[in-house]
Amino acid sequence: MARRRFTTLETMLIALFIMMVIVAIALIILSATSKPGTDDKDTTEPFTPFCPFSIRDDDRTNCHPEDGASRERCEARGCCWKPVTSGNGPWCYFAVNIGYKIQEREKETQTGFETLLQRLPSPSVYGNDIETLRLTGEIQTRNRFRFKITDPNKYRFEVPHEIIKSFEGPAASNPNYEVELSENPFGILIRRKSTRTVLFDTSVAPLIFDDQYLQITAKLPSHNIYGLGEHVHKHYRHDTNWKTWPIFTRDAFPNGDMSNLYGHHTFFMCLEGENGLAFGVFLLNSNAMEVELQPSPSITYRTIGGVLDFYIFVGSSPEDVVREYLTLIGKPKMPAYWSLGFQLSRWGYKNLSDVEATVARNRKINLPYDIQITDIDYMENKKDFTYDLEKFYNLPEFARDLHAHGQRYIIILDPAISTQALIHGPYNSYDKGTKMGVWINESDRKTPLLGEVWPGETVFPDYTNPQCIKWWVEECANFHQKINYDGLWIDMNEVSSFKFGSVKGCVKNQWNNPPFVPKIVDRLMYAKTLCMDACQTGGMHYDLHSLYGHSMILATEQVINHVFPGKRSIILSRSTFAGSGSYSGHWLGDNAANWNDIKWAIPGMLEFNLFGFPYIGADICGFFDNSPEELCRRWMQVGAFYPFSRNHNAENYKPQDPAFYGEDSLLVNSSKHYLNIRYTLLPYLYTLFHKANVYGDTVVRPLLHEFPTDKTTWTIDLQFLWGPALLITPVLDPNTEIVRAYVPDAVWYEYETGSAISSRKQFLDMHLPGDKLGLHVRGGFIFPTQQPANTTFFSRKNPLGLLIALDEQGKASGELFWDDGESKDTYKEGVYTAYQFTVAENVLDIIVLKRGYIDPNNLKFGEIKILGMNNSPISVVVKHGQQITTLLPENIIYNATTKVAYFTGLQLKFGESYSIEWNCSIRIDCHPEVNANEDACKKQGCIWESSSNPSEPYCFYEKDYGYLLNTNKGFTVTERGMRAEIKRNNAYPKRYAGLTPTVETLQVDVTYLSDNMLNFKIFDPKSKRFEVPVQLNIPKGTQGDNSTRLYEVQFTDFPFGIQVKRKSTGVIIWDSQLPGLTFTDQFIQISTHLPSKYIYGFGETQHQSFKHDLNWNTWGIFAKDQPPGYKMNCYGSQPFYMGLEEDFKAHGVLLLNSNAMDVTLQPYPSLTYRTIGGILDFYMVLGPNPENVVEQYTALIGRPVMPPYWSLGFQLCRYGYKNTTEIENLYTDMKNAKMPYDVQYVDIEYMERQLDFTLDANDFQNLPAFFDKIRSEGMRTIIILDPAISGNETKPYEAFTTGNNNDVFIKWENSTDIVWGKVWPDFPNVTVDTSKSWDYQVEHYRSYTAFPDFFHNETITWWHTAIKEYYEKTLKFDGLWIDMNEPASFVHGSVHGCHDKKLNYPPYMPALESKHLGLSHKTLCMESEQLLPDGTSVRHYDVHNLYGWSQTKPTFDALQNITGQRGIVVTRSTFPSSGQWAGHWLGDNTAAWNQLHKSIIGMMEFSLFGISYTGADICGFFNNATYEMCLRWMQLGAFYPYSRNHNGLGSNRQDPVAWNETFQNITRNVLQIRYKLLPFLYTLMYEAHAHGSTVIRPLLHEFFEDKNTWDIDRQFLWGGALMISPVLDEGNTSVHAYIPDCRWYDWFTAKSIPKKREWIDIPTPLDRINLHIRGGYIIPWQEPANTTYYSRRNFLGLIVALDDNQVAHGQLFWDDGQSIDTVGRKEYFLAKFVADKNRLKTEIVHNNSKSTANEVKLGYVQVWGLGNVRPSHVNVTYENKDYLINNFEYKSESQELSVQMTDKNFQIDKPLEIIWKTS
Repeated sequence: MARRRFTTLETMLIALFIMMVIVAIALIILSATSKPGTDDKDTTEPFTPFCPFSIRDDDRTNCHPEDGASRERCEARGCCWKPVTSGNGPWCYFAVNIGYKIQEREKETQTGFETLLQRLPSPSVYGNDIETLRLTGEIQTRNRFRFKITDPNKYRFEVPHEIIKSFEGPAASNPNYEVELSENPFGILIRRKSTRTVLFDTSVAPLIFDDQYLQITAKLPSHNIYGLGEHVHKHYRHDTNWKTWPIFTRDAFPNGDMSNLYGHHTFFMCLEGENGLAFGVFLLNSNAMEVELQPSPSITYRTIGGVLDFYIFVGSSPEDVVREYLTLIGKPKMPAYWSLGFQLSRWGYKNLSDVEATVARNRKINLPYDIQITDIDYMENKKDFTYDLEKFYNLPEFARDLHAHGQRYIIILDPAISTQALIHGPYNSYDKGTKMGVWINESDRKTPLLGEVWPGETVFPDYTNPQCIKWWVEECANFHQKINYDGLWIDMNEVSSFKFGSVKGCVKNQWNNPPFVPKIVDRLMYAKTLCMDACQTGGMHYDLHSLYGHSMILATEQVINHVFPGKRSIILSRSTFAGSGSYSGHWLGDNAANWNDIKWAIPGMLEFNLFGFPYIGADICGFFDNSPEELCRRWMQVGAFYPFSRNHNAENYKPQDPAFYGEDSLLVNSSKHYLNIRYTLLPYLYTLFHKANVYGDTVVRPLLHEFPTDKTTWTIDLQFLWGPALLITPVLDPNTEIVRAYVPDAVWYEYETGSAISSRKQFLDMHLPGDKLGLHVRGGFIFPTQQPANTTFFSRKNPLGLLIALDEQGKASGELFWDDGESKDTYKEGVYTAYQFTVAENVLDIIVLKRGYIDPNNLKFGEIKILGMNNSPISVVVKHGQQITTLLPENIIYNATTKVAYFTGLQLKFGESYSIEWNCSIRIDCHPEVNANEDACKKQGCIWESSSNPSEPYCFYEKDYGYLLNTNKGFTVTERGMRAEIKRNNAYPKRYAGLTPTVETLQVDVTYLSDNMLNFKIFDPKSKRFEVPVQLNIPKGTQGDNSTRLYEVQFTDFPFGIQVKRKSTGVIIWDSQLPGLTFTDQFIQISTHLPSKYIYGFGETQHQSFKHDLNWNTWGIFAKDQPPGYKMNCYGSQPFYMGLEEDFKAHGVLLLNSNAMDVTLQPYPSLTYRTIGGILDFYMVLGPNPENVVEQYTALIGRPVMPPYWSLGFQLCRYGYKNTTEIENLYTDMKNAKMPYDVQYVDIEYMERQLDFTLDANDFQNLPAFFDKIRSEGMRTIIILDPAISGNETKPYEAFTTGNNNDVFIKWENSTDIVWGKVWPDFPNVTVDTSKSWDYQVEHYRSYTAFPDFFHNETITWWHTAIKEYYEKTLKFDGLWIDMNEPASFVHGSVHGCHDKKLNYPPYMPALESKHLGLSHKTLCMESEQLLPDGTSVRHYDVHNLYGWSQTKPTFDALQNITGQRGIVVTRSTFPSSGQWAGHWLGDNTAAWNQLHKSIIGMMEFSLFGISYTGADICGFFNNATYEMCLRWMQLGAFYPYSRNHNGLGSNRQDPVAWNETFQNITRNVLQIRYKLLPFLYTLMYEAHAHGSTVIRPLLHEFFEDKNTWDIDRQFLWGGALMISPVLDEGNTSVHAYIPDCRWYDWFTAKSIPKKREWIDIPTPLDRINLHIRGGYIIPWQEPANTTYYSRRNFLGLIVALDDNQVAHGQLFWDDGQSIDTVGRKEYFLAKFVADKNRLKTEIVHNNSKSTANEVKLGYVQVWGLGNVRPSHVNVTYENKDYLINNFEYKSESQELSVQMTDKNFQIDKPLEIIWKTS
């Protein structure tokens, strides 16, 4: 121990010495003249206080703490009087010459040191001063110091603590603190040795030690003071502005008025500063006291008895301080596992039926709920150890029922025992207690003190009496024989009495009325309790009062040991003392249902964790008052995370158990949700309790315990932690959904989504709607979990799991303690299993540290969830000893948006160790060519490493392979975007060195095109490269403020990447910071992370599902005459995809590049583009929903074409009609069968030798007349044209001659020679032997053909002229079908081969069909030259994919110009923007069942690509369709927008009339449905044309917030309203269909489906296709006819499908059906329909007289879902006139109203209102 030289006060005394000399001489003279022999004690000596008037107001110590201070009273005490200048400081304060001095030099002892203190002469404050004191100092441990000040000459009461034992030494060596004593006046100082910080310094004020008034003050190092209790502290950190807190156990309301409450806790913790160090102080004293906190900062204790027995704890952190404290007073009790379940209770159950009803309704809602508690209601007249035999007669059976359901039962017991007999006999408990003498007595030590509590007149057990403990144990045990309770709740044990003192009152004496009364409630010692002079075995109640609850706890612990031998059970006590937490839990008392009390519960829980009570909570929803739904809902949310989680309320208030608020209420659903999370995390919570029990850790933890160096956390008390890692942020204010929450300095993840939050060490506004609270897990921690159940009895049988939250380094750790959940001392006896979990470097080690308990439930770890996994795990290996298992791919789930991985199906046996390794290396294929090997890989500067996944590349790029930002130039922000220069990372070799030049420096331009669209280009700034000459509709762009943009863009480096983030969610939707960016002349590669695995699009290729499979699938994109097949690139090039984000947003990405390419989809998820020319030119649209994506994309590339009305009719075609007569017969048969049918085609057989613009004069000479005839009967015709033109004709062939003269054909570069191919045209004058092989026929029979260059302006003119002349001179038609325009050729490259191997066999050959044959396979040589409209020469290599695109617009323009009508063009080859001129069919498919499904996928993809008019060849082009297949296909094809039955040469007929009558009838029926719905379909086509919406629509476009729809591709929608669920498989008569979340009506019955958001099986016989109308929509329809020419003249009808709110809406677009650009010319009619309850109105949005809408009449209205009330009459208001409609019918079975108005003349172009009414 060290001694210091002078204290501050000593220095001041020296300074005052001279001033006091005169006073001292006067005193000497007086002494000399006094009488000799007089005792000093009897000498009245004048006292002059030394008053340092320079003392700061904040440094004063109050000398008159009671009320009524005045100068006179102050100076009478020898104190100083001076008003304060400001603040609340005392005017009366201690002089510096009051207190004690060290009498003799301290002496060392075995335990530390001791010395005597002598009181300094001064007036007495409260009398009976102790003149001599003993100071004892004990250096108990390196971190704990004790000093005690007591009377050496007389016994004083000291707390008889059963855990705190006397210290026998030796003193600890090298402690972490230093102790210094001040001699005169006495003071003690404790300093932290390492920092020299003074922790506790009493020299700032005098020590006062009277018999009944002890005061000591200590200066503290900071204002960060926490603890002291029990009170309601409105904030966790104390206010040091002269706040005085009384400590004395009291039954008082916790209403925030600074009252002393139920417990007595003198411990506080103080945070020393920003270094995070902390210390604690505990005064072991049970007498009434008050503690004053002063702004100096300092603390003053004033107690009215006992001794000053202080313990100082020096910790390295706040948590360490708590551990030190609890090591002294006793570590917390280990609760039974079941006691961590949710609990229900109330005071005020009227009878057992009331309790049973509460239990039943909460079981019914499947509420997780372990414990039912009954308050004093169950007792007979509120008497302990009884139950009401009338109201609770069946209570024993009730307890048994709870146990049968895996639940527990807790009863309340109060200490006060009634003196009155029972209704039917003596009250044995009282009689026995009296006989045993167990009651507290009056001051005469023999008369039981009588008070009054709930049962009336009562006595009070004296739990310090061993006989009382025996009696208590026996009574509890006897009652347990009657009622099989599981735990005890002990209340009213402060001790509480409704009489002040006793029924007799109290004698006025020094104990009942001490000289000083702390600021306790009522300022009366015996208010609501016993007389202070009452006698107990352990002493006087004056000293023992605050120990009463603790003594009852100790007695009840004996009960638990006796009644539940070897079991933990539970004790819950209202009154507590230091160390009570070793046996009992605690709740925060009788709170109220208000928003203050929900807040104040958090500081209360935090404080009781300091005090050693981790099993703590508040009455959820409030005890007093009725709890409003919002308050109770928010309280149930936060209460789910109270360690002691109980909903409890008081008598005469409404019930507030969750089920009371309604079975499907928001409160119930929210409560269940968070209680299920609680139960999921119980293994974690239980482990926290184990650590509290063994080490003294806190469970509910303030943020400052984990982040003590962060000043912001020091005052956070509206958030809290479970242990170190679960952050709870509740909503604690009414009408609030935004909470200002603090995010400490760590990685944090949202518990429910797993997403990391970007904020760190800052406040954020957390959006928490009514059903949510903030719940975040901390990176670096592992949480053991378990599947929840309704009780812990059942949840403990469920599979375990791990929730792993990775930190910045990808590390985490955690632990699990597990035992049987209820046996005592399992840790001490080793009957437990302990796990240590660690994650580092992608390895999870599950290590069993101790296996002392074998769980009987055969537990297994089933699922592991990992948060913060930045890359997708490619493979997962489980190691168990020598056994190694690879997890199946379907058991590895990764969400790229949230960065969450799930490993499922693990089955790891409990009690055994495992290691789980995952490979997250992002492998971007560095050797996509075939025959990869290690040597070739490493020569390219890449890594070679094998993989357990056969699809994963062995050769992959290094992490920084690619380009780097040119840091010398940085990047610049342009007016509309950003720009950067990047340079190749020369640490790696050039790609394809010697084969294609590398571009070393690239420019990157980002352009903000609009708020929802951007463009980024990567190109060679020094050398112009080919760029796609497709004119896009580029917005003007955005400038300046980006506040409205949906995205943010930033450049990243090492390697360079572009990152696009959605601002609203923070989701990164494009991130190309992946290795492998390559830019050479003929090989360009870029990769990007994807935000999820949900990717749709890319074409044209036949995909097996709409949602892409990301398991290393590569799709080639290169236009080719290739029938659809798996991974076979076919007719078009559509490098566009739509991506869904996990939070339901969507975006789209277009790579505007027309070169051959492929796209690899990787499971990370990510994708890699590889193209062999051009530049990287990306366009991105931000949605945010799928329909928005398509609307924005088509705004960019051009809206879909508006087809003529007739083109929506059914169409027939085949390749192989023999002559006109065959077509005529087919037409006649179709008419006779009354088959709806609008369009007849001819394929190339109508031509002479397959030559464009010719007619076969032998077989088809009558075709023009036949076409004219059927057109006059309402039909339309379409002919085929191929681009290839024969050049071998012996007779004049104008198409070739004029084309050659106008130089329209594709030629060799720098040559006049045509690049000759071969297609369908035959040589003239030859006879084709079809028995010969295909190659023979091509060589010997096929003519040389030239290919028009449609880029060339002269070609467009030539093409227009040729079509016009053919139309006018030979054959009239209404539409054109352009085929073979990839372009296709039957020879590879040309008839003479190709010359440029580098172009036809580039260094990298994309993943194309027959890629070994080069790019020229089945098309032209890549070196062929074409000319853009401006004359620029381009290679076919660059524009091959644009060939069909370049033909489409000239064909469309020619058709409209020549026919004067809208017409329709159908093209086989497409590119982005083709859809604004043409429709598309899905090519030469096969008659196979799987093609039905694939046609749906194809149509949905082309909806994304902006081509609405699309379909597949119904019944298949190749091969023969079976009867059932063709019939099911006709049903499906009736709902293709482009509905054509077409098959190939040599196949059987498959048109509808080729089959039997049954087939015809079924087909007719389904086509009539189509024709009936054509007004709706035509309106959808208008919406697509005008606004870009889809026609064929995936379910996910409408129900994108339902992830079930994200995989659905066997059902589809027309628009948003008609759902088609066809049979797609042979032999099926049932469809497994998904019903999205809204009302749906069966088309055939008008009945609504009673299911939502469910899969159902729908019976689907052969004559049926499943059609459902969506509630909330109005569908226009028209009576069908055999052609649209006639159907358009029929009455219009409306189906009004009401939604759940009895509302519906819809619209109708109408024009003449055939005129050109009626939308642009505004020559149309558009009406909106709105239905609401019993009213339908039309609103004319637009009307033009040319629309012909005045010719259409509304004749029918069907209202579906009307309800059970039959309408009595229907009224129509039309042109301001009212009409009563009598022709209506109501079907109660379907709730359908059908109204017929065909006798009226209601034109649709006039406003109309229909009202249906009930009488």
